[in-house]
Amino acid sequence: MKRPRKRASSVAVIDIGSNSVRLVVYETMARSLVTIFNEKALCGLGREVQSTGLLAEDAVTKALTALRRFRALCRIQQVGRVFAIATAACRDAKNGPDFIAKAERICGAPIEILSGPREAKLSALGVISGIHNPDGIVGDLGGGSLELIDVEKNRVHSGVTLPLGSLALQDLSHKSLKRAERIVRNDLAGAAQLKAGHGRTFYAVGGTWRALARIHIVQSGYPLRVMHGYSLPAADALDFARRLRRLAAANMLADIEVVADARRPLLTYAALVLEYIIRVGRPKTIVFSTFGVREGLLYEMLPPQERAKDGFICAAQTLNGLLSRSARHAEELVAWTDRLVRVVKLRETEEDRRLRHAACLLSDIGWRVHPDHRGEETLSLITNGNFGSISHRGRAFVALSVFYRYAGLSEENEPSTQIRELVPPAMDERARVLGAAFRVAHLISAARTGVLPATHFRNRGRKLMLVFEHRMVDLVADRVGSRFKQLARLVGRAGSIVRS
Repeated sequence: MKRPRKRASSVAVIDIGSNSVRLVVYETMARSLVTIFNEKALCGLGREVQSTGLLAEDAVTKALTALRRFRALCRIQQVGRVFAIATAACRDAKNGPDFIAKAERICGAPIEILSGPREAKLSALGVISGIHNPDGIVGDLGGGSLELIDVEKNRVHSGVTLPLGSLALQDLSHKSLKRAERIVRNDLAGAAQLKAGHGRTFYAVGGTWRALARIHIVQSGYPLRVMHGYSLPAADALDFARRLRRLAAANMLADIEVVADARRPLLTYAALVLEYIIRVGRPKTIVFSTFGVREGLLYEMLPPQERAKDGFICAAQTLNGLLSRSARHAEELVAWTDRLVRVVKLRETEEDRRLRHAACLLSDIGWRVHPDHRGEETLSLITNGNFGSISHRGRAFVALSVFYRYAGLSEENEPSTQIRELVPPAMDERARVLGAAFRVAHLISAARTGVLPATHFRNRGRKLMLVFEHRMVDLVADRVGSRFKQLARLVGRAGSIVRS
């Protein structure tokens, strides 16, 4: 008798930061991490470290209380492995070692106190794990420090740590924005890592910068409430940072409800640091990343062959296995659309190809939903999915492709205008072509394996033919023919069905 496959054990990271203490539990150690639990406590450990050299007593009490809860949560969730790290406040404070000793006894696990360079490296690895082929400067703004480090695809260069975390800056300046501005200007003026980012992307990591992204998303009416991968032209981000500073001067930040009360006083310092990063480094684009030190820690532990995999394709494969009628059929659909692209000579970049493959993997995930709502539900699931290695434009393209597969291509079934605005017209047209191809493929195969490999595409002049092998000719029907003609029209051909 075959034994059931043992479920991979979950893994947790306890992150003792200068502002927050957080527990994140992941389903398993994998290239595409799936979060199953996430909780933070805003303790403010680094609130007074710059001025007193000590972790504040009340903050220590809060943090240890949070850690007791986190340990209990790991126990009741039967977490397989627990990793614990601590950052700037604990490494800089004179009473940091005493706190760490108490924390280790509570956690039941050793706590790695990250050095500045180590923290910068893990932040960079986190961005590499969550952004497809990054190229630019990673800036991780915590409560106690700012790490700056250069990344290029999977390569990490040397980094620097500066005492410009939001809490540290508030402490050093004695809550004076003028003093804080002088400190930021002087510290960033000579940052070589920052100047290397001219004309490239700046990847903003850290909770307070995510709060800035959340405010901008809400105030601009942006259609996705997804922080990861949210991007802004640097000029727009600079204007926004300056506007936040003006609101702070007028004591108007208290009205911002989308940010936790404890974070609001720190928004001004985060905006100030971002403003000077843009002024000194002159990046082209700001991209916000929710992937940082914790994800970098786990990514670093993966075998090289796992790290080399495409994070978004891995996420799509996982969803395909969980939600589709046949995971193998989706793989056949990838090969089937590869043949279609070759025969009709559709131009594709490497990025176009990976998005098409991901869309194939996700093309059947809505089959359990009521037929009237499959298009809308899959559109929402993909655009708002909790995964990385995909831009917001890429999310929209994949989601639109699957939407058109379910909802059809008629004008009365158009998707949200706001979602369509995330992609240029040519990209929306490609999504229509792919959706039309899915409608043909799923109709003839009923999402079962072995059918698509028995059909072939053939060109004859301006005519595109779908050829069925003899053993599959009974699957030919008028409805199949009409859908294939619709697909052929979208690629500028006349379409016909051929029985071999």
